[in-house]
Amino acid sequence: MIAVDVDAVLRAQGAEPAKVRSRSPRIVALAERALREGLPLIAPAVIARRFAVTERTHNALRFGDGGKLSGPLIAAECAPAEEIVVMAVTIGAALEHAAALAMANEPAFALALDGLGTAAVEALADAEAGALGAGAGTPLSPGMEGWPLASGQREIFALLGDGPHPIRLMDSGMMEPRKSISLVIGLGPAMKTGASHCDFCSSRDRCRHRRAS
Repeated sequence: MIAVDVDAVLRAQGAEPAKVRSRSPRIVALAERALREGLPLIAPAVIARRFAVTERTHNALRFGDGGKLSGPLIAAECAPAEEIVVMAVTIGAALEHAAALAMANEPAFALALDGLGTAAVEALADAEAGALGAGAGTPLSPGMEGWPLASGQREIFALLGDGPHPIRLMDSGMMEPRKSISLVIGLGPAMKTGASHCDFCSSRDRCRHRRAS
């Protein structure tokens, strides 16, 4: 079971839990309802492959089968990696469909369900990354500063192979189901640990909800 609580749902909606609890008990009640009704709809799925790094350049890492990951962020943060784990995770489409249906008559509840979906897929990605143990670097995702979204997504899904997979890459560079995250994690004794993925976000200096590293 994915570990998500009411505070995580509120934060995923862009709210500060302490303020919401003191000022808006109705929103807290909607988050609690979203957990009750939405958690049974979550269907976690993970696609992952591991590659040995065979070549490092100023802008890319290359693997023995001809695959690669490129971009300044990858080259800088994963340069010490001996291996790379390429991964995509999703909670499935049922929860987002429920949120879409609720939007017509209960928009506030729909937003709570959407917040649950965001919190749940982030928790799933964190759990999978954490399970790699010591020597695992900070998870990096396309769209972070120094790693363009479109090219990064194409490279990740090329490495993951044709499937069949529960996650599909669309021409826009987004994934379907929408509540999905793609990421790469460098492995090796020289990898830096303890950083937050927020450290690589282009909005890090102005985000009220940045995670502490």
